[in-house]
Amino acid sequence: MRYELYYWPSIQGRGEFVRLALEEAGADYVDVARRNKAGVSKMMKMMQAEQGTPSFAPPFLRAGSLTIGQTANILLYLGARHGLAPKTEAGRLWVHQLQLTIADFVQEVHDTHHPIGTSLYYEEQRAAAKKRSVEFRKQRAPKYLGYFERLIAGGGGPFVTGRKPTYADLSLFQIVAGMRYAFPRGMKKLERKLPGLIGLHDRVAARPNIKAYLDSARRIPFNEDGIFRHYKALDK
Repeated sequence: MRYELYYWPSIQGRGEFVRLALEEAGADYVDVARRNKAGVSKMMKMMQAEQGTPSFAPPFLRAGSLTIGQTANILLYLGARHGLAPKTEAGRLWVHQLQLTIADFVQEVHDTHHPIGTSLYYEEQRAAAKKRSVEFRKQRAPKYLGYFERLIAGGGGPFVTGRKPTYADLSLFQIVAGMRYAFPRGMKKLERKLPGLIGLHDRVAARPNIKAYLDSARRIPFNEDGIFRHYKALDK
């Protein structure tokens, strides 16, 4: 089937985790809001529906008669259908658990530049953002990334669950790429203790479908409207 992905057209954001899975799977999909100007209006209208299973926010995926929201939920669905998750129930639940932990980390990244409220501009909360980022760089990021490093070291293979890549590996690639963009100085220090995670990032980047995607116009560049934003004041 042809999937329809609904997400904001000018940022990577949470939708990028879904895009990476679709690209790795070689799936037939259309990024609706990027395809035409009416795409965003269609997306908003679907979220405002009173019946069916409308999503609270993008990303969400249309798959036949299904409309699936929440990044981890979408990946749970795609992983089982495109060989990006283990075949056993225990394995699928473990990868889903990892993705939920990644989602927690992504939220903490977002809160470094929007610690007070999402309705406020970064410029309106600079002081709080600077304070939040210090704690993030020194405590939270090392804790999360160190956890993933430990799992990779004990996974018994080149990927977090062993020999075969899953959507969690694709998401960890995105985490490393995003952190390098948002906190280049901080990540340079952290990477010394993360050889497994950096190696995983490089292996994912070299996969044929992912490499083709990263080299294409389909990959939206990081920018200061997405989750991973680079502000020098937050990376000191």
